[in-house]
Amino acid sequence: MWFGLRVFKRMTLQWTAVALFLYAEIAFILILCLPLLSAQRWQKIFKWNIWSVMSPYWNRFFFAMILILIVLFLDALREVRKYSAEEASTDSQLHPNFSDHVHMMLFRAQRNLYISGFSLFHWLIMRRIITLIHQVALAEGTGAALQAQAEGANQAAKKYMEENQKLKDSLQEQESAKSVRAQLMRQEVESATKDLKAADDALRRSRTEVEAVKKQAQGLTREYDRLLKEHQILQQNLYNGSEDKKDQ
Repeated sequence: MWFGLRVFKRMTLQWTAVALFLYAEIAFILILCLPLLSAQRWQKIFKWNIWSVMSPYWNRFFFAMILILIVLFLDALREVRKYSAEEASTDSQLHPNFSDHVHMMLFRAQRNLYISGFSLFHWLIMRRIITLIHQVALAEGTGAALQAQAEGANQAAKKYMEENQKLKDSLQEQESAKSVRAQLMRQEVESATKDLKAADDALRRSRTEVEAVKKQAQGLTREYDRLLKEHQILQQNLYNGSEDKKDQ
């Protein structure tokens, strides 16, 4: 802690701000990487009104910070090269105080180079993490919607299959009922055919009997006529015999 305070005391205002910005970036990235907060929850947090108000200025601020960090990084790199060249050209035995000063300035330049470089790197990483969280949230939402749609389709398919099975069962029942009715009708037709055949046979027998009765009636009629003639002849003979006796 005391080392950090001494470092901040020796740092200029701009590099102090960059170091604080780096620490804030690290803390925010660690918070983003916490497994307790899912992508969907971060998506809800990013949809707050405060972010919608800041969204028009976000891209400008992002690119402005990139430019500032790049400028600071290049400035620190220039100072590192400058003090590295001075350190190589300085004789530490002839100018010990100047050599210590060069070492200190080189250390500060390297420190500033690391701070600006890591700040730029974490700034880009943070933007990428936020983008990935947004994409993961969208993918999860799309996956949930597709899953719900797939479940709905499965339920609809099951419902259609059940209805199709019911239709098949009803068709089978109708076909079985039709087959039963057809069997009954076939039996009724066979029974009616047998009855018609029996009636036809009975009609034929009755016709035969009627013909026999007619023939018998005709024979009786002829026999009656013959007997009637014989009776008339006998009566005539009797009448003639009685007339002959009267005459005698």
